[in-house]
Amino acid sequence: MTWLFILFILMLVVSPVMWLKPSPRQRRVSALRTAAIKTGLTVKLEKPPLHGIETAMPAYRWRYPQDRPGPDFVLVRDGHASAALKSFAHGWRWRREPLRPLPEPLENRLKELLERLPQDAVVVESHRHALALWWWESQDFSRFSTYLEDFVALRDGLAGRPDDNAVTAPLGQPKA
Repeated sequence: MTWLFILFILMLVVSPVMWLKPSPRQRRVSALRTAAIKTGLTVKLEKPPLHGIETAMPAYRWRYPQDRPGPDFVLVRDGHASAALKSFAHGWRWRREPLRPLPEPLENRLKELLERLPQDAVVVESHRHALALWWWESQDFSRFSTYLEDFVALRDGLAGRPDDNAVTAPLGQPKA
């Protein structure tokens, strides 16, 4: 009986330590975020630009150069969008379109990227400071890294295409 009592006490001591141990998913997500940050991305947990979702969601951001802001738009996956929204690509709808139409090569690049994204990617957003992907991090970094080149090329193509005309050129240079 004494051994049973000692074993029970030992289990009581060890069990809280087991609760503190990260799960396999937590380890994978931590490695994914760390590797993404090392590539220059910004990763934050914030409320997504979706109606009715109050919980924080990971947003991976590719920043535009400060002197070349990007356009404002929000693309939402069909499962999170109203049927009244304008369709853009298979499975994606505009929640907010850019004021100036995207050039055809850039639009095609965006459509190809959207088709490749995982099902848990629910929003692609651009505003003057960054291009963002809102997703639930279903993949590890080796798979996620296959999108990096496309996002960088898309960000570079969108940079310098702000929706407003308030962007001023440096002194002595005309606005583009």
